[in-house]
Amino acid sequence: MSFPFRDSVLNVSLESFREKSKSKKVILLYPWTNYRNLFLTYFLSNARDGLLYYRIAADQNTISAWLYGLVSEFEHVLGKFGTRLRDMLPTGDPVSMGKALAADLALLKLDPITLYIDELDRVPMDEDFNKFMAALVKNLPEKVQIAFSSRLLMYQPWIDMVTRGEAVVLGTEYRRNDVMFTVETSPHPQLEVYALGRGHALVNGQQVTNWDGALPRNLFFFFIDHPLVTRDEIFQSFWPELNVKEATNVFHVTKRKITERVSAKIADGGNYELTQYNAGFYLPSDKMVRHYDVEDFIDAVERAISADDLHQMTHYHMRAIDIYKAPFLQTIEMSWVVQRREELRSLYAKSLIGMGKIVKLRGEMDSAFGFFNRALKEVPEREDVHRDVMEILMSVGKYQEARDQYDHLETMLKDRLNIDPSRETREMKDQIDREMT
Repeated sequence: MSFPFRDSVLNVSLESFREKSKSKKVILLYPWTNYRNLFLTYFLSNARDGLLYYRIAADQNTISAWLYGLVSEFEHVLGKFGTRLRDMLPTGDPVSMGKALAADLALLKLDPITLYIDELDRVPMDEDFNKFMAALVKNLPEKVQIAFSSRLLMYQPWIDMVTRGEAVVLGTEYRRNDVMFTVETSPHPQLEVYALGRGHALVNGQQVTNWDGALPRNLFFFFIDHPLVTRDEIFQSFWPELNVKEATNVFHVTKRKITERVSAKIADGGNYELTQYNAGFYLPSDKMVRHYDVEDFIDAVERAISADDLHQMTHYHMRAIDIYKAPFLQTIEMSWVVQRREELRSLYAKSLIGMGKIVKLRGEMDSAFGFFNRALKEVPEREDVHRDVMEILMSVGKYQEARDQYDHLETMLKDRLNIDPSRETREMKDQIDREMT
């Protein structure tokens, strides 16, 4: 008997999606939400549910270009489609094109219809875009909704639609620092940082690829991961062998390079410091809005641990597992990175173990087996988890595999820690031995 891992990270259903978006003409999907994964996996190919998907290509950077691509693709999939829009495309008039697309969607026999547009950030959200979108939404038939996903969902035309109740934002429910669609006199640039994995950063949806060396990149991630840090702590982590004057010079040069790389991705020509100095500490600058996957991961683990009921606990453990794509900054071996990597690995294992125990209580032994084995890859010294695996194997009569699990644990503890398994674990081994005789 095998125990395939069969859990799902799609914590939403089509029914849930439609309930949240009921009566809304426009659905705005936050870039990190599982709603996007839902569309891109199961439901996109399910024609009976009326879902139409179009991804804007890299070279389709005008309204006319991506609409022409949309008409061509939907003609191939649906047969005759887009007669009115095709007639309007040569005019380049955004209002006429918006009305035409709405009319073509109304002619489709599908009911209801959700049109999903991906990679929207490739199209300039200028005045023509606002006119096109306003005309499209105003003329949409009741059976049609349009969903948009983009790394950068600008404030207009969406904020007016949200205010009027025509649009809904999905996927921001559990973010601590989310400020999307908050009315500001001067909207701040968006900084997205992904450190679980190799590490990369996006400024207003554009990835920073050239850091002018490893040092600026490493210091950038240090600042992101240390929102309250002193100069001495920075120097100790990066230049412990230099005197204060030398370290100060290198620090300011490196910090300036970070500012240049970040500011280059912001079109207004401003100077955007990553940090600000106050009362002896370097703090996050208030010129940018930060989104950090590590912060979201830790938040999910903390919420799971403090959850009041099993449903919430399950939700947040699965959210943490979903966010943890790979070890923290896996290509950097600085001491502060290695230490942080182990801290986050331990938290990841905590959520895997938590989910293992939850599904084990439900009697879902194959899923529990999968969670516990994933956890042991992260924290192989956890005897209690080895016992859970042994217990599951014993429950289905696989006593030899349970005994092999014990032998593996015993060898690992001896080699790594020079200790023997605990009395509780040895007693379980004795029980296995009795069953095998």
